[in-house]
Amino acid sequence: MNPVITAWTAVSPYGIDRESFVDGLRAGRAAAVSDGAVHQAALVPGFDARELLGRKGTRSMDRLIGLAVWAAGRLTAGRPAERGDRSGLVLGTMGSLQSTMDFTRSSLVEAKPYFVDAGRMPNSIMNSAAGQCAIWHSLTGPNVTLAGGRAAGLSALAYALRLLRAGRASNVLVGAVEEYSDTRSWIESHSGVDGVLGEGCVMLRVEPAADRAPLAEVLAVRSRVALPGDVEGALSSCVDDALAAAGLSADDVTTESWSGVPDRADPVAELIGDTGAATAMFQVAGVLTTGEPGDVAVVGSADRDGAVVCAVLRLGGPG
Repeated sequence: MNPVITAWTAVSPYGIDRESFVDGLRAGRAAAVSDGAVHQAALVPGFDARELLGRKGTRSMDRLIGLAVWAAGRLTAGRPAERGDRSGLVLGTMGSLQSTMDFTRSSLVEAKPYFVDAGRMPNSIMNSAAGQCAIWHSLTGPNVTLAGGRAAGLSALAYALRLLRAGRASNVLVGAVEEYSDTRSWIESHSGVDGVLGEGCVMLRVEPAADRAPLAEVLAVRSRVALPGDVEGALSSCVDDALAAAGLSADDVTTESWSGVPDRADPVAELIGDTGAATAMFQVAGVLTTGEPGDVAVVGSADRDGAVVCAVLRLGGPG
């Protein structure tokens, strides 16, 4: 049996819980936006890590880490660890661009390069968010950070499947996180990205097939590298490979979701903005929100640097 998704949550520009995301997406309501450094920004409303998580341990926590820790907590709160439970975490992210640039800047403008605030250094490391999630929520299994641009969430899902099939974890939280910051806005503007920039985090719980009805069965995940100008070709090959691995054909597909593909709109991004590294995982959340039990869904995501990943899911009960 294939691994299954048994729970999920989202922190999005609609709100800090899954219900807010579901209500906003089903209503087709565009998230509220505000002016940012270059782009308009769709921010998670009312998100304050110190208010939500408490003052202890959050003084130096940046926004991206706070989003990830809060989302992971929604999936672990109602499920205490069991004997022999080795919960892993695989997180797709590039880390906080704001924290990285702030720390780097201080080493350049201070009187000496080493006159920096050492307390800020951990936030500038790419795997800080995943590490903090494990510390806060006692995740004792493998802890992995993957950088794959806008396709990072699906890459994280593929990695989680390998961990489960190898017996390295009893269940895995799989997610992707992105924050809005003035630094990110500036960098994206110099990369030719326009429109609204969003932020947020989506987390799934993926585990071996169990007796209880899953929200979705993960039939296959496949990846490719697209050469310049050949995103469509790489994605087509990727989808064909994934469907073949799932024992299905294109005629079996009832739901599709695409991002980063020319001439194919991303319906989630149109409402909540470009969520960067969290894009593909928000696509999965969108399919879980709007799909019907029994649907076969293909989720495909391409990053501008060439990463192409697609997943084939068979939806179960209501998401």
